[in-house]
Amino acid sequence: MARVLIVGAGLTGSLCAALLRKETPRPVHLTVWEEAGDSGGRMATARSPCNPQSTVDLGAQYITRTPHYAKKHQSFYDELLAHGILKPLTSPIEGMVMKEGDCNFVAPQGLSSVVKHYLKESGAEVSFRHRVTQINLRNDKWEVSKERGSPERFDIVVLTMPVPQILQLRGDIANLISECQRQQLESVRYSSRYSLGLFYEAGTKIDVPWAGQYITSNPCTRFISIDNKKRNIESSEVGPSLVVHTTVPFAVTYLEHSTEDVQELIYQQLESILPGLRQPVVTKCQKWRYSQVISAPANSHGQLTLHREPFLVCGGDGFTQSNFDGCVSSALCVLEALKNQI
Repeated sequence: MARVLIVGAGLTGSLCAALLRKETPRPVHLTVWEEAGDSGGRMATARSPCNPQSTVDLGAQYITRTPHYAKKHQSFYDELLAHGILKPLTSPIEGMVMKEGDCNFVAPQGLSSVVKHYLKESGAEVSFRHRVTQINLRNDKWEVSKERGSPERFDIVVLTMPVPQILQLRGDIANLISECQRQQLESVRYSSRYSLGLFYEAGTKIDVPWAGQYITSNPCTRFISIDNKKRNIESSEVGPSLVVHTTVPFAVTYLEHSTEDVQELIYQQLESILPGLRQPVVTKCQKWRYSQVISAPANSHGQLTLHREPFLVCGGDGFTQSNFDGCVSSALCVLEALKNQI
């Protein structure tokens, strides 16, 4: 049975695992390693330590389905809607730009529930706080080292983390990447952002007419969402949750500053936008160094095969676009590349 390692438990990695389980002709042993403490990647959902029912999406806020992908990826949308993992976004989002035929969806349990669904479907062995540091070639297998613990060997490796992290890997992989491949990888560019999640006591009122708002006149703040309201979840027992996303220029300016200092700056701006806001019980500040892809390699076709025997392939939004359909497209391309190897 081929041993397959998928590095990254975000949307592309989790969907790759689910597709490999479902589509490959022979059984495979699937392993997923994630450097964070939970799955989701940039579809991360944070929970209040005071009440796990209170959640906030720190990354992606909703999923937009265009008419083109409504047909091309219909089965993926149908599955998630049928399981109740997605539902139509009906709450008011001020400043949202809608194109004809677009439809937006939210996840009642937070957008990380999409990733968790695919990981469950895959039956993969998932390990968290596994940060890959080296990949070496050993007897026609990949020996993969992580920060803690012994190296392990795999027949196939799929890398779905942000592209700059692939370029930072040490070991044989650094020499096996061709100059052309390196140029393609180095051409991928990302924007950066911060997000700040705030959790409030039960009974707290945030009296605004919207569930989300795009802001164009603030140097720090780009988007605010009252997350439970965005998902149409109101409860007398669970306090509201709110998330703030910063502008890209703000994040670039403060990218190497301490999270505590950045959190204070974001909160000061939030108070100027929503005066009278009560103090939150808990906050969670997230730095997205690699937030959204602003340029992908030309002619990458959703994946980049770095080595054929043994097989090593890269996938993710770095090879398509930073949205749900970009990740689905990449996962399908990775699956196609792997089918002949398994």
